Amino acid sequence: MAQNATIYKVELSVSDMDRHYYETHKLTVAKHPSETDERLMLRLVAFAMNAHENMEMTKGLSTDDEPDIWQKSLSGELDVWVSLGLPSEKIIRQSCGKSKKTIIYTYGGKSAEIWWDKVRNSTARFDNLQVANFSSVETAALADLAQRALKLQVNIQDGELMISADEGMCYLHPVELKAFG
Repeated sequence: MAQNATIYKVELSVSDMDRHYYETHKLTVAKHPSETDERLMLRLVAFAMNAHENMEMTKGLSTDDEPDIWQKSLSGELDVWVSLGLPSEKIIRQSCGKSKKTIIYTYGGKSAEIWWDKVRNSTARFDNLQVANFSSVETAALADLAQRALKLQVNIQDGELMISADEGMCYLHPVELKAFG
């Protein structure tokens, strides 16, 4: 029998000094049975980094043709496609073709470095693609904050993040591998 997703209730408060965005989002997030706490928490961080009133979590790992997070315009066009992990060149090409902006957040240490070395040249032509990497040490500390009922405060300033919850606090320093344009 297939294992069910675990539901997380999250109150995500975002204070993004870089974009002047200050809002609290109440999210119900389904954690896929194969998803780690690290990946779940990175999804929440990716949401915070791109927070917008039209930003939504998708089905994520359970579908191949959807990102982890997306933002659609009022007319239904795909404005922002946000993925986590190490997508194939084919998926990168398709996502860049479907959306105005595609953002990929990698993590996992050495495997992320190997992936980037492999796809760097073939992705250079996409002006609507941004790629950033998170340190495995920092994402491990982030995973320790995971709880089924979670109040998460994300402060963003100068591209750096401070994440705090009842269980503690951690800092993330994403490294930009590829910028838009």
